[in-house]
Amino acid sequence: MINTTPHISDEGLKFRPADVVMNLNRLGTLYPYPLSFMRSLVRRILNEKWEIKRAQSSLCEQGYGHVVYEIKTKTALYSYVVFADYLDPNIRSDRVIAEKWDITMTLCEGRVGDDRLEEFRKNVPLQEKGRVDSTCLSLSRANKSARNFNYVVDRLASGRQPDFEAMAKVGYLYRTTAVYGSGKFGMADWQKVYGTYDDFARPFAAEMFSCFLIRDFSIFQANYVAKKRAPETAVVMDEDIQRYVGIGNATGLGMAPYLINHPLLINNWIEIREAALARVKQYGAVKVNTRGHFTCLAEKAIQHLEEIATDNHDQNVINNKAREDMGQILSWFDANASLQNWSQITDFAEANYGHEAQELLNAILLEVFPELFLDLEDELNVDEKYTLIPEMSVNKLRQTIEDKYGWALSIDFDDKVCRGTFWYRSEEKLEPRLGDRYREPGAEKEMLLGIACCVRECYDDLTEFDQKVLVAEFVMAHPEHRYMVRRIQTMALTRYGEIRANVLDKDVLPIHLLRCKLSFFGVGKFDPRSRLWVRNTMFQGAPLISDIGRTTEDTWCFPIKPQNVDNT
Repeated sequence: MINTTPHISDEGLKFRPADVVMNLNRLGTLYPYPLSFMRSLVRRILNEKWEIKRAQSSLCEQGYGHVVYEIKTKTALYSYVVFADYLDPNIRSDRVIAEKWDITMTLCEGRVGDDRLEEFRKNVPLQEKGRVDSTCLSLSRANKSARNFNYVVDRLASGRQPDFEAMAKVGYLYRTTAVYGSGKFGMADWQKVYGTYDDFARPFAAEMFSCFLIRDFSIFQANYVAKKRAPETAVVMDEDIQRYVGIGNATGLGMAPYLINHPLLINNWIEIREAALARVKQYGAVKVNTRGHFTCLAEKAIQHLEEIATDNHDQNVINNKAREDMGQILSWFDANASLQNWSQITDFAEANYGHEAQELLNAILLEVFPELFLDLEDELNVDEKYTLIPEMSVNKLRQTIEDKYGWALSIDFDDKVCRGTFWYRSEEKLEPRLGDRYREPGAEKEMLLGIACCVRECYDDLTEFDQKVLVAEFVMAHPEHRYMVRRIQTMALTRYGEIRANVLDKDVLPIHLLRCKLSFFGVGKFDPRSRLWVRNTMFQGAPLISDIGRTTEDTWCFPIKPQNVDNT
């Protein structure tokens, strides 16, 4: 049996209940926080003073060629190889079916010599069709935001800085279309990364580092092309504007199944976050300085939301409502100078405002007191073992489902609406897709993501089985339920368990799953293109490579437009 004791041992902490936290609508309103993977990575880079330099740069005047970064950490040397190629604008596509991109890159162990560089040159630009070796930690590609990239180069070449408003509309020069890791295409698998490369042993650290360097390359390339175009007049992009430049990302359905298929890991991420929030509410002191810090961060968050540019009407409504609600919460806070603890303000928000405002408030509080929970930073990994307990009685298993999965039993799967969607993988690129169960073919190839429905089916067969016998006999008689029994028994021992959602519902909103996972990555700026995919911006406001050794501040939450830069 697995250990039933939560790994977080803080006695007396008041955790929010699972039925509140694991509600999908709430998970779809989460914001980044100091333990988000980008934030954790950048803190490590700054605190450990990683040496990151462009060891090779072979670009033509138009910015095509290759650049090799060398990264020296406290314990190891890595290289990051970028290939920049001309891409016909007519075939530029962010879809996974694309076969050519503006830049392709890999992160690998050690220094890259000529032979290795040539081997990468043959394979990295091919992406899925190529192969790398197990010294590589990530493989990725990105496309220009062509209009924004050309605008920035034109401005710099003419001796002017980019206009703030124009930059705010996009916020990046390149956007990733895929960042691969964990053993794909010959790369080191997660067990090797975790056991061998300590610098990248936190969740998605290698993938986030790749995005961090894509951002640096995009700025470097823009400055380089501008200088080559007009050597007499070109200026270098102001550092404050460089920090405001992020890296774009297009996230679709491919990310959603991850949350369903890794419930132990997601439970752990949620539990860590909730432990951090519980510590803040229990131990965070309400003093003049912390009140002032809270107010400054709340005002920054309001401005951040105001500056987000999206054509999505629903997202604009969400952002505007969150700004309005946070303004009212801040007014209430200012009027209550005798506040004794932070639970008073979270209780006020829960009683008067929706999930979006509540979780924005929680994110701000977490930014005020990171010192209370940074010790949890290395607890985000978990050994994902789903253990069957054959000696449990059928009656006990049935009671466990009633206790822990009552939310699933409450769904009426006889109603066609509740089973209106099926998930499958496309034949062309093995991408997740949604189908209409009652109008489209292919349901026989359905992915196993409808956990709530599977729980219901398992429970129904359990109730008809002899309640006195052991689970071993049940799974022998019903092998189709073995996976779910193991999952139910394992997740019942966790604090938060499953995401409480019926992803087979006709009107399911996968975007909530996407935003939940992206918040743990560190993404907080969303531009939904439909209910199925979203554009977002990563590392906006983050320190630059040139900031390493000059600062260790982690203050880039809720990025806002730079101030006091002459861009005339």
